[in-house]
Amino acid sequence: MYSTDLRTDKEKKSADQQILDDAELWDTFQARIDNGDTIEAKDAMPEKYRQTLTRQISQHAHSEIIGQLPEGNWVTRAPTLKRKLILLAKIQDEAGHGLYLYSAAETLGRSRDDMVADLLSGKAKYSTIFNYPTPTWADIGTIGWLVDGAAIVNQIPLCRCSYGPYARAMVRVCKEESFHQRQGYEIVTTLARGSAEQKAMAQDSLNRFWWPSLMMFGPSDSASTHSSQNMKWNIKRHSNDELRQRFIDATIPQAEFLGLTIPDPDLKWNEERGSYDHGDIDWDEFWAVIKDGGICGKDRIQARRAAAKDGVWVRAAAEAYAAKQSAKEQVA
Repeated sequence: MYSTDLRTDKEKKSADQQILDDAELWDTFQARIDNGDTIEAKDAMPEKYRQTLTRQISQHAHSEIIGQLPEGNWVTRAPTLKRKLILLAKIQDEAGHGLYLYSAAETLGRSRDDMVADLLSGKAKYSTIFNYPTPTWADIGTIGWLVDGAAIVNQIPLCRCSYGPYARAMVRVCKEESFHQRQGYEIVTTLARGSAEQKAMAQDSLNRFWWPSLMMFGPSDSASTHSSQNMKWNIKRHSNDELRQRFIDATIPQAEFLGLTIPDPDLKWNEERGSYDHGDIDWDEFWAVIKDGGICGKDRIQARRAAAKDGVWVRAAAEAYAAKQSAKEQVA
């Protein structure tokens, strides 16, 4: 699926400087984008394009890895063995998504070790949605329904991203996320059709995760730093607000079917637009969670640091085994 960037640092610097200095190459690159061409790892590309993709793909990978933690909170407390097995499988899928994405980012010339180091140091960011707590079993369903649902709306267009390794990784990721969304909605459906207490639990979870789910699409278009350039390069195909509106329009009927209430008193159908109007999003909360980590940010990073420390011996053993096998093959 992927090819590693094998250029030396000198070759990278020389090629990138040439691209930056030669306006004609910029024009040629944009012409390829406008023509719908797929950019591969060995192709000439502006350094800004490379940096933008490295930032986006690595943050996406970090989000998949950190995203295991809120759900892992319920592995030992899942209500049935079947629920536990499904949850474990889903968490395993998220780990796999992180590996696909780290591999895609590595094709741009950045090592996985460096990307992980940035995450553990706090330099790199990940999706703010995973810094919210999951105090009830209903949250596991709501994460699947809303969080994975929002991710699907965000990520399906990435299957047509201009950068080939990223686009190909997203094809499999989106297939698995679609299953996760259906599994989450099934949990919420069971609770909504259960006892009054279970339905109240589902409603409470919806109340807490609705607005953070809308924030997953990023700042409004007027405040988005990268959106317009990313759309020009076909890294993304739709604006943040457009994707957010798609999610809202798709999710409201699902909530109504369950008999649950979206926690937005300003929500109403706009016949003229053919979409729902919604209330203002609290962007102060969004930026505060990015800056300070929200309720669970410090715990999330601490957990990843502990995992990295505890896994040193595993990585060392794997490297030693690989070296031993390579030596055997050379002798043979």
